[in-house]
Parts: sequence; C-alpha cells; structure tokens
Amino acid sequence: MHILTTTSASLDDLVEPVDLRQQPADVVALSFTDSDLAGLAQAWQADAARLPSMRLAALRDLRHPMSVDLWIDSVARHARVILVRILGGYDWWRYGCDQLAAVARERGIKLALLPGESHDEDPRLIEGSTLPRDELEALLGYFRQGGPANMAALVQRLAGLAGMDAAVSEPVVVPKAGYYEPGRGVVPVPLEGKGNAAPVIPILFYRSMLLAADVAPIDALVEALCSQGMAPVPIFVSSLKDPTSLAFVEDAIAALNPAAIVTATAFASSADPGARTLFDRAGVPVFQVIVATTRRDIWEANQRGLAPADLAMHVVLPELDGRILAGAVSFKGEAEADPALGFRAFANRPEADRVVQVANRIAAFLRLKATTRAERKLAILIPDYPSAPGRTGYAVGLDVPSSVLAMLHDLSEQGYGVEGIPQSPRALLDALETGGHGLAHKDYAALSAELPDAARGAVEAAWGRIALHEAPPSGLPAISPAGREITPPSRLSPITSVVAGEPSTTVLISPLAGEMAGRPEGGVHAPAFPFRAATFGNITVALAPDRGRSADRRADYHDPSLPPRHELIAFGLWLRKLLGVHALIHVGAHGTLEWLPGKTVALSQACFPEIVTGALPVIYPFIVSNPGEAAQAKRRIAAITLGHLPPPLTGAGLSEDQHKLERLVDEYAQADGLDRRRRDRLAGLIVETATRTGLAMEAGVTGTDAPDEALRRIDAWLCDLKDFAIKDGLHIYGRATETEIDPSRLQSAASEKAALLDALDGRHVTAGPAGAPARGRADVLPTGRNLFTSDPRAMPTATAFDLGKAAADEVVRAYMQSHGDWPRSLVIDLWGSASLRTGGEEIAQGLALMGCRPQWDTATGRVTGIEVLPPAALGRPRVDVTWRISGLFRDMFPTQIALIDEAANAVAARDEADDENPLAASARAEGKLGPRIFGTSPGTYGAGVEDLLSTGDWGTREEIGRAYLDATSHAYGGAEGTATAIPGAFENRVADADLLVHTGDDPGRDILEGSADVAFIGGFSAALAAIGGNADVIVLDTTDPQKPRPRSVGEAVSRVVRARAVNPRFISGQMRHGPRGASEFAETVDRLVGFAETTHAISGTLIGAVHDAYVGDPAVRDFILRENPAAARVIGERLQSARRRGLWHPLRNAVDDDLAALIEEARALEVAA
Repeated sequence: MHILTTTSASLDDLVEPVDLRQQPADVVALSFTDSDLAGLAQAWQADAARLPSMRLAALRDLRHPMSVDLWIDSVARHARVILVRILGGYDWWRYGCDQLAAVARERGIKLALLPGESHDEDPRLIEGSTLPRDELEALLGYFRQGGPANMAALVQRLAGLAGMDAAVSEPVVVPKAGYYEPGRGVVPVPLEGKGNAAPVIPILFYRSMLLAADVAPIDALVEALCSQGMAPVPIFVSSLKDPTSLAFVEDAIAALNPAAIVTATAFASSADPGARTLFDRAGVPVFQVIVATTRRDIWEANQRGLAPADLAMHVVLPELDGRILAGAVSFKGEAEADPALGFRAFANRPEADRVVQVANRIAAFLRLKATTRAERKLAILIPDYPSAPGRTGYAVGLDVPSSVLAMLHDLSEQGYGVEGIPQSPRALLDALETGGHGLAHKDYAALSAELPDAARGAVEAAWGRIALHEAPPSGLPAISPAGREITPPSRLSPITSVVAGEPSTTVLISPLAGEMAGRPEGGVHAPAFPFRAATFGNITVALAPDRGRSADRRADYHDPSLPPRHELIAFGLWLRKLLGVHALIHVGAHGTLEWLPGKTVALSQACFPEIVTGALPVIYPFIVSNPGEAAQAKRRIAAITLGHLPPPLTGAGLSEDQHKLERLVDEYAQADGLDRRRRDRLAGLIVETATRTGLAMEAGVTGTDAPDEALRRIDAWLCDLKDFAIKDGLHIYGRATETEIDPSRLQSAASEKAALLDALDGRHVTAGPAGAPARGRADVLPTGRNLFTSDPRAMPTATAFDLGKAAADEVVRAYMQSHGDWPRSLVIDLWGSASLRTGGEEIAQGLALMGCRPQWDTATGRVTGIEVLPPAALGRPRVDVTWRISGLFRDMFPTQIALIDEAANAVAARDEADDENPLAASARAEGKLGPRIFGTSPGTYGAGVEDLLSTGDWGTREEIGRAYLDATSHAYGGAEGTATAIPGAFENRVADADLLVHTGDDPGRDILEGSADVAFIGGFSAALAAIGGNADVIVLDTTDPQKPRPRSVGEAVSRVVRARAVNPRFISGQMRHGPRGASEFAETVDRLVGFAETTHAISGTLIGAVHDAYVGDPAVRDFILRENPAAARVIGERLQSARRRGLWHPLRNAVDDDLAALIEEARALEVAA
C-alpha cells in the first residue's frame, strides 16, 4: 500500500482555462459582479487622461487555476495596486487569493482583497491583503455606498495608492433603500399624482442596479404592469437581509397595501429556512422575476435555461420564501468593449416577450383574487400518467378521486358555485367519460392562431394540420373502440362553437378514432376534440388528453423532440378561452403539463408548458416526500405546490402462519440449553415449516446451512417482515381518518384545506420544507405549505455525507461477506427527488466508495470541492464508481455532476497501486480517464425500457437490456454538467461492474410502487443478461438512515410482497378507497411481474401469493371488478403474461381459465360503463 497524503480538488478545476490576453497596467480591479466593473469603468473613462492605466477583469473568467496563473504572469505581477472584490469570500476564489497574496508580497504590490457583501468580514481576506486594515475598510466603504460619485472617488483613491497625486474624498452616503420611478430616478413618494384605484404592485430590486444605471428590466416591467391596469411601485434595496432595507420595505408595504409583490432580488429573505419572513407578514402573493446573469445567447441555446449559479440564486433559494416563479425578464448582453481597460462590460437586457408574460401571469392572479368566490371558475385536473389502464388518477400515496370530491364539498361550503357533486369516486370517474365536452376544429384553428408560429409549426410538422374539411384518410392504422384501446362514450352531445357562438352539428367522436390515429399523413380528420371532463356548476373536473400517440403513451411522454398533440393544446385553449377558468387545481403528482418539451427553467415563448397553460394560476397539491417533481411543477408551470401528507403507516405485523413460525422460534430459544432433544425437534419443525411455505428460501436458507444458521436466518427474516411499515389506506387531501389521533396529522389535514382556499383567495402561502416524515423529518409537518427544496450548492451536506458513508461501508461489508473480496467496480443510480429528500446521501455513498469526501465552506456550508483520502485512511481499496443519473437529477444538479466528475479525475490522477485504485489503473491502461457519469440524452427521462414493459412487445429480456443500454447514451461532466453522446461507453462500465446499488430511502414508498424502480433495476439486470455480465444487484434500504441494510433484489421484492402486498391490513386499507384502491393492486401486480420479467430473480411463489390474495379471494376480486374493471383486466393480463413467459407455475390447472374469465368480465364491464 502506498502511503500518500490527502489531496484535494476544486470545482473550478473543471472550468476550461482561458487567457484574457490583457496588457499590464498600474491598477488592476477584479470582481464577480458586473455592476462593480461597470461602475469602475465609467469612473475611469470619465477622467482617463489624468489617471494611471487600469485593467478590469471578471472573476468568472478566472476560475481555472491555469487561467489565474496566466493572468498573474501577464498582468498582475506588473501592477502597483490590485483590488479584488470576491462575492462569497475567500473560499470562492481560494487559489487566486493565495497566488495573488504570494506575488504581492514578493513584488511589493498593494493588494486589497475585499468581501462581496458589505457586512461580511473574512479574516482570510484581511490576512492575504498587503494594505492595512483601515485602508481595506476605506476601500470597502465606496462599494458599500455605491453609485457614480463613489466609484469616481474610489478610482481616485486607487490612483493615489498607485503613486499619483490624487485627491482623496470619503464615500458619499447613498440611501440603502428607497422608491424609484422610471424617467425620474429616486423619488421621495411613490405614485405621486396617480391616484390609488389600480392594484398596487411593489417591485423590489437591487440598489446596485440603480447605482450602475442598469435598470432597463425594471423599467420594462413597470411599463408592462401599467399596461395591465396595475400601479407598480419600484423599491430599491441593498439586500432583503439588510436591516435598514428590510425596515423600509416593511413600512412601504404597510403604507401601500399591495395586491401582490414582485421581487427581482436573489437568495432568500431569511437566513433560517422556515422562519417567518417579510412576505409571510405581507400576506399577498409574491412573484419572483429573474434578472439573470446568464447571457442571452446561452439561455436561448441551452435546454437547461439558466446557468447553475442563476438556478441556485434566482430560483432555488427564493423558493424558501414561498415565492411564485413568474419567469425571467432579462439576460446579460455585451456592451461595447473598451480596449484601454481590456474589458467588455455586460448589462441587463430586458426580453420583451418574457416581460409581457410575467405581467400576464400577475394579472391572472389578480383576476382570480378580484373575482368573488361565487363567480370563480375553476378547473380541477386529474392526472392520467401513461402507466396502464386502471390507473387513472394514480398518484403515489393519494386517493385522487376522493380528494377531488373532498375539494368540491369544501368549495361548496365556502361559497363557490358547485352543483351536482357525484356520490362516489366511481361516479366521478364515470362522469368524466360522459361529460360531452370538447372543442370544434374550426374554433381551435381560430384560437390557436395567437400561438407562436414556431410552436404551431412544430405541432403541425409532428401531427399534421387540422383538416377543417374532408381530407383523404391517414395512411397509418387507426386506434378505435373496436380495437379495445378506448371505451366509447355512452352519450354523444353537440359541441359549442366558440367563434360563431352557435351549436355545432358535429357530434363527439372517439378521441382515438381520428386524431390519435398515429401521426397523420395529410391532416387530422376528426371534426372535434373531445375531452374527458364534467362540469359541476362553476367547477370543471377533467383528465388531460394524452400528450402523444395513445399506442405509445410512455415512449412519447418524455420525448423532448415530440411536441404535444393538437388535442392537448386545444384542451388548454378550451380551459382558458372558452370556459374562462380563473385557476387550475392539479390534484396528484405527477401530471403532463410540467413535463412538456421546453427549457428546464426560465422558459421561452416556444416552451410548451407555457403554451398549454398560458398565464393561468396553477395550484398543485403535491406529496411532501417528492420534492424533485414538485420543483419541476414550480419552475415550469409556476405552480404553488401545496405539500400533502403521505398515507398513514402501520406496522406490517405477521400473518397467522408467520406468527406460528415465530412462536416455534421462541420455543426453540427457551428450549436451548434446557432440553436438547426438544430443541432439535423444534429446529427440524421450524426449517420444515419454513421450507414448505417458501419462507426458508426467501430468508436465504440454503441446503448446506447448519440448523443454528438456518434458524438465525429465519428469525431475522421474520423480524424484517414484522418491522416493515405499510400504508393503512391512502391520504385524502385535507382530510384525516376518523381514527387519527396524531396531532401533527390532524393539524396537517386542516392546514391543507386552509392553504387551498388561501391560494384561491390570492393570499400568500407560507413556504415549507419537503421530506419524508416517517424518516424523522418532523419539520415537514404540518403540511399545506408551499414546498421548497434544498440549496444544491450545499449538497451533499455534512450530515448526509456521514450517513451516506455509513451506508457505503455496509455495502462493501456485505459484498466482502458474500464474495470474500472487495468490490472493484460498481454502478450507482442517482435520483433527483431522493437527493433533495436526503440532502445528497446517495451522492455521498459514491464519493465515500471512491475514497473522497466533500470540502465545505465553513461560513455557508456550500460544497467548494473534494478531498481525496489516502488509502491508509480508508482501510480498503477504492471502488471505481459509475453513476447512472436520472433525467431529473441531470436537470437539477449540474453542480453535483461537476463535483462527481472532479472527484473521478482527482482519484484517477493519484499514483497508487492498481489493486488499491482500480479507477487510476483503468485510466493508465486506457491512456485517459473515460467517463463515469451517464444518463439519457438531454431533455429525456426514464430508463428507456418503460414502453417495452408496458406493452409487453418484447421476446427475450435481452431486448429489454439492450434498450436500457442504448437509452443511456450520453456521458455528463465538466463545470456545467454538460452532455456528450458516447454510444457504447456505458455498456463497457456495466460489463466491468461487480454490483449495482439502488437506494430506497422513503419508508412511505417501496419498489413495487411506480415504474422507476423496476425500470432501472430491471433494465440493469436485463443488460447484464444481454452482455453476459455477472454482477450483484443490491437494493440498499436506508429508510432508517442509522441502520442501512443491503438486500438482493430477490430479497427486497420478497419482503415487499410478504409484508405489504398480500397483507390483509394493506388490502383492507385499499378497499376503503374504491377505484383508487383497486389501482393500487394493479400497480403491485404490474411491478411484481415486471421484476420477474427483467431480473429472473423473483420466485413464482410470490406471484402465486399475490394472485391468491387479489384474484383468489372472492371479496377482493369482486371489489376490483366493481370499482375498477380496467384494473381487474390489467391484473389478469399481467398474470397471464407471467404464465406465458414461464415465470409462474401454479399448482391449480384452473388458474388459466380463471384468469381468462376475469379478463372477459372486466372487458364487459368496461364496455358497459
């Protein structure tokens, strides 16, 4: 083993080095902020002839150590005075500070290292400077006050330090906060002479923008709001954390009585998440607008939309205040370069159509607020995520149909115009199929004319033009009720003509017989777009139309190149233009709208989430334990995400047979040491009983195990089953069960109900954290708050690293115990929501396996780089880690991708023996380090196998494995986490892997819920079969973070089936929830068979147990058929698939006939419905 020291690497090492090609000068100034540099440039240009030479540079261009070295050699070492202002302090330009400090002392240069925030004092900057402390304070004073006069005085003072005879004046005091008016500047009184009839909208923006005369975005926003009949009041502030500024804003809000607030400030207003804020006290909606530091050309070309720094400062952190993301209003544009300064300034350039969209969004919220409850028109949208029939309204943990009924009753009680509320969830879903709502094609053509030409053209290119008259039939096969893809509505009705205002003679047709007939050649021929919707007074409840082809719902759902169908765009126009709804309530995660093609954040007018929803206010109840997908809704459709409770959990307990076995084990323990013959008889009986029931195999007992070892395994397995937490039914939004006694859940139910009403009334909804309550996150309760997520710059947190390291150690220990050797290479998958939920524990696992740990800024907790530990500190060899990232992780965490990439590079660069460092060995053997971070192409999501699993259109599991490998086509890395297409590279990493680690952290969700687990675990397992690989597949249970537990995929699935799926407590709980409960059974069967198909590690005994519980029990069978015939059909078809593929061999010959009968009964009921 080599004895090597610890090494470290900064995130800045990944930035491409640049040479600024500047010439030396007497005075040099650097800053992260454009306003600082622009102010210095203007001051120097005004008196250039009498001032020493000067060079300016942006620190964003000097992040790479090589860039710093080049610039110091060519410019800094020749200067007399160097001034550096570092936003964030020493840790954000550590290498540059250290190098400048050394050069300044060597060459006698006057060096001032100043903090970026006026109130900060960083002892390391003071120590690195060569000027005395009082001089540093004096220089910082000019930045504290800001403005042209102070910048001019600062330039004079720098000239004096450079040896010129220059007059020195003290900083001129400029107010920290005040009112601003375009064309007039700072004004003492707002709205002077303008009356007060219009709704008042304060606009908070940074004082630095005003002092740099860089307020064009604010001026444009004022004009746009005025055109909408509002009275905007711009207010400049030094910072919302500055006491003087905060007091001014508090007084201004009290005097103005605003209808809403707009803020262009970054970060959060409070240093403590969850603390009561300025905006909580104001009580009105707060809209965040982005004055981006991202250049316009980068925004326009980049699918992510914003640079990582903008995402953190202007999006993530403001969410801690409960702000509603209204959109970006400006981007950086280059000003004319000054060769004398060697500097090109950047200024804020308003984006005209984005400013208008922001004004429209604010106006829409005010319209909602101003309309009386009795007159408000609302749309409640039920998700129809493309999973499989029988799961309409499926959302993890939530009974969507019952929640909608609860909302209708609550709205009615609060004075909303609600009529004819259905009596049951089944009646509600039936009403949606027979509502008779739709939009005529000629009206769609008229309404869609206002859409952007590029978007309309893209839709027509993908789906054909709308045929207003008869056209030749499509050459593609039609999908229609005859093919059983859809049940025809039992009632047809006329469709109102929007344009003419008269009933159309066209009748409602099947949505799949015309426009859904594949991609039409020559046009869409159905005369109208029908919608699955029903109106109850002023409230319309609807299912969103499919985004893509009905035959390929999964494949089309996340296809970034595929625009939504005409019908979905027509649906949005119908809601906004025909029905005139004031707000959209989206019940249940996740839906269609937030996943439509377009930028991840800071959308353009060509992005389809905006094209479909327009400026409509969106209120989105979202399970509190899914922060990643909630963030997607917040950032792409400006949703207010109201956190709701997960289902109540209860202990699984043991079945009667398992209880008998447990009692025998207890008897054995009592007999041990007292009665050897009785003990031996009991041991034999226990093993015989466990073998007969299949429990011995599931517990891992082998034929070679000694009795004591077999009993130990059986006892541990029984304890594992008993400790499993299962859902006791589902949550209904704003409701607690009749037997609920937990005060926090009772309070949460009341808070959820109140928050929905407050949001609809145009009140501010307080922000609240997201996380899993059952994992110890008591801070997420009460629910009913506007969810926020973690600061990505602080991930993984120190706590998350400690927990992640412990989990990684357990993975290594278990592998060593099974194989007698250390793992050399593994694949770990990373998820967006899980990373947010845990603070980055999964990231920490991989770093710890590599022998790395993050470096944190002691002041802010933000991650600044990584530290590579020596082998002696690890006590084991490093593991070569490959990361398979989800699409959401890719979109949300470019900084973490950069961190992982830097860790891999740093480990590969170590001079360590091959057996101690397989990553370095691989790099040496290949002559370079190959990529270690992989995912699907930008804008796409999933594992690439979901559609195959859903349709069953595959022959061997190797086909599934090939689809998984082919979909993982891009490598990610670099400072911005950018993508590079490298087909085949991920396959090489899978072939080299000893194991896959898939982590489950949420006690309220298991691997038989949702498609993601089976797609990723099953895809990897099938990929091993496709390439002839041999790796362990590990499901790492971190639901108790103090007791991580790795299990094989077979053990993990067995545990879920035995403890939850066939548990009478679980079954009876779901049977309280009608069609939604029945869909839970379909989901379980679908995922169980999916694991069997892809892994070949699932015992047919488990499939048989689920069959007996759901189909073999007459009461459960009748319940599923009655409440959700489509779910019954799916259960029958999936069990048939398991039989057909040889995955299940039931003992009863009649099973096949029983399944066929179930499917026929279900189909008959579907048609009758």
